[in-house]
Amino acid sequence: MRAQCSVFVATSLDGFIARADGRVDWLSLVEQQGEDYGYRRFFDSIDTLVMGRKTYETVLGFGGEWPYAGKRCIVLTSGEQPAKFNVELSAEAPAPLVDRLTSEGAKRIYVDGGVVIQSFLAAGLVTDMTISIVPVLLGDGVRLFGKTGADVGLSLVRSRSFGSGLVQLEYGV
Repeated sequence: MRAQCSVFVATSLDGFIARADGRVDWLSLVEQQGEDYGYRRFFDSIDTLVMGRKTYETVLGFGGEWPYAGKRCIVLTSGEQPAKFNVELSAEAPAPLVDRLTSEGAKRIYVDGGVVIQSFLAAGLVTDMTISIVPVLLGDGVRLFGKTGADVGLSLVRSRSFGSGLVQLEYGV
């Protein structure tokens, strides 16, 4: 059975996951002590991450320890660059990559980064999505969703609202 491909992402109300320059400073609007909006539970359920090069570079820019220690991490990139924190670089298309990771024991893959999420959706690989909507309009930036090539049917599993104003939607795909 093919590994499950899951998305856990925050977006502005107008559908952006980052500013045009890649910054995600606006996420601090909903930071509350002791509240992780279910991220730890989700993170504990995955064994592998697949992210794009820009997302990888954003995470490196945070400084400090690698936040994905203990998880296998693949960065999708067509370029050659030095990899830090034992990440693997790959130029594979989504379906062959997921098939390879499944054959190597992956059970649940965390798919992260705008272009990567879009390509996995277009390939029909995403099985579930948790989308946290931050109460802010950015007006411009990196879109969460782009052209999918076809309708993508979603089934609402759960919706929750938080005192910070964040609304979280969980969908099966």
